Amino acid sequence: MASAPHTLPPEEWLPFLWGGEEVSPFTSGEQLEQFAQQVVTLWNEYRPALLDGEWQWPEACQLSEEEIVTEETKQFCEGMLQGWQLARDDWETLMPEESEDNALLGGVLLSLSMLFDPETSMATLQAQGIQGLEQFAEIYAAMPMMLCGITQKGAILAQEL
Repeated sequence: MASAPHTLPPEEWLPFLWGGEEVSPFTSGEQLEQFAQQVVTLWNEYRPALLDGEWQWPEACQLSEEEIVTEETKQFCEGMLQGWQLARDDWETLMPEESEDNALLGGVLLSLSMLFDPETSMATLQAQGIQGLEQFAEIYAAMPMMLCGITQKGAILAQEL
């Protein structure tokens, strides 16, 4: 959500945080409020960092020798991909399929997908004769720059509308 070209109202994204259900899993309004406040705090931290080109992976998101990437990295990438789905119409309007910008967006989404499901990605690369382990390190290292760049580009294009 922090990388989306337009600010999304909470009623659009909040249900997606618990699987798209209309009813939250919380037993009290206080729990929901605390949860929402944590999300807003992250947004308030990540959005300016993305726009300023200073965003970095959260500390728990790392590469892993056993799993290629940590479970936290997979979860982060899954959340990014889900957030893209929420803002998909905005992205497709700003970066139409035949545009150069769409290729940039596609590269970011492909990279996130590879980090989200490295086992499948690795099998696909190996089937094509590519030893892909070093690819994941490169993608992981480039992700902060890619996310900052796509966020900045989306924000610029949204302002031009």
